[in-house]
Amino acid sequence: MSVLRKLAGQTAIYGASSIVARFLNYLLTPLYTSRGVFAPAAFGVITSLYAWTAFLNVVLTYGMETTYFRFATKHRDNPRIFATSAWLLAFTSSVFITVGLLCARSIAEAIGYPEQVFSVRMLIAIIGVEAATAVPLASLRLKERPWKFAGVNILSVLVTVVGNLFIFLYCKPRFDAGNPDALVQAVYDPAIGVGYVFLINLIGSAVKFLLLLPEWPAPHLGRKDTGFDAKLLRPMLAFGLPLLVAGLAGMTNETADRVLMKHLLPADVADAQIGIYGASYKLAILITLFIQAFRFAAEPFFFSHAKEKDSRETFARIMNIFVAVCMGAFLLVMLFLDLFRWFIPNPAYWPGLVVVPILMMANVFLGIYYNQSVWYKLSDRTRAGSTISIIGAVITLVLLFWWIPMFGYIGAAWATFICYAAMAVVSYVWGQKHYPVPYNVRRVLGYMAGGVFLWWACEQLPLEGALKYALRAVALLGFLATAWKLESAPGKKSA
Repeated sequence: MSVLRKLAGQTAIYGASSIVARFLNYLLTPLYTSRGVFAPAAFGVITSLYAWTAFLNVVLTYGMETTYFRFATKHRDNPRIFATSAWLLAFTSSVFITVGLLCARSIAEAIGYPEQVFSVRMLIAIIGVEAATAVPLASLRLKERPWKFAGVNILSVLVTVVGNLFIFLYCKPRFDAGNPDALVQAVYDPAIGVGYVFLINLIGSAVKFLLLLPEWPAPHLGRKDTGFDAKLLRPMLAFGLPLLVAGLAGMTNETADRVLMKHLLPADVADAQIGIYGASYKLAILITLFIQAFRFAAEPFFFSHAKEKDSRETFARIMNIFVAVCMGAFLLVMLFLDLFRWFIPNPAYWPGLVVVPILMMANVFLGIYYNQSVWYKLSDRTRAGSTISIIGAVITLVLLFWWIPMFGYIGAAWATFICYAAMAVVSYVWGQKHYPVPYNVRRVLGYMAGGVFLWWACEQLPLEGALKYALRAVALLGFLATAWKLESAPGKKSA
């Protein structure tokens, strides 16, 4: 139980930092979607360009974060693993930034945004800088220094948020009203438009990089104790490159919908549809935040506790708690969606709210898959992870090409749901053959079905006002209390 408390404590710290950082960052969504800032089409440009970030970030890190965890836990007496990982990513990120900036105009034309060359340049720099910080941040997680990890990320996001507030709440309104002061005239150019979003993001990423400089290994290439070790490259790349394939396939599953909508929908509505869909996607924030916080804490936890006697029973117990919390987040959003929709203040975006329950359940399945990924990482079968992600990517692409032209963003949402559900099922069946974990499948499915049923039942009751919200609050608390009682009952097995 103390092991679970430790994981829960670190997840809470990562979660608190992620919630604060993401909440501050997500405050930008109401800002961007407000009247007078960005119309759905302009927000669609931002959404679409950021979708490319996810793909390229996977390429530039090429599984090195998880590789670092694996090698550092297997060879705890070799500090050169950290130096090799960190400097390798720094080198490849520098090459990417250099080549990308030289070819920015061609890249912008190739992805369908020839008028956004400035934004593409900023995006290239953001991706490169973020990739270079991956291993130093992973080192903080492995050393169990969540407070430093949290501080770095929160400060980076604060810079981004303050920069956006300054540009879009101070500079833009004054310029549009025709009374810009000297400061506004010095820093604001309306021709840059959405490019300010990416410029400010780059400044925030640069702050993160600077804050992590003390964590970097000293650049002594010839030292035997802490320097770069070329002999480690081959085994580390052999472990990490299959994760790159898995990551690319995973990003296809996660972001291909927003990329393909640009090309599969009529040109006059594509950006607006992407903007509406992207804004609605943000309402899955609670589940997304928890999954991210859990992954930050769980990945090093799984590696470091894999040799414990009852580790697999612990992993199964963690799955139960994870799904219960995710479904609690699902109920919180769905039972009070008419309140959460004000997170997007412009009613022009509200038609997209129909996809919120689909996307939230899709993310629950994604979280289940992330939990199960322990089997192929701990058994050194990373190619299995690549295969599962490729299966998911094929399902995603087939359904997107089929359904987006027919149903628009609703088809994209259902494609995401089916993809993640299929990946979770395939991973479970395959994993039980090579690294069996006694997951309580009946209880996991019970939490999921129970959450969906409670939401459906509450929707059928013709209540309004305080009584409506009181009943829904009771339903949510009842679900969480039931899960707490089940998971804290002594002597219960997960199998």
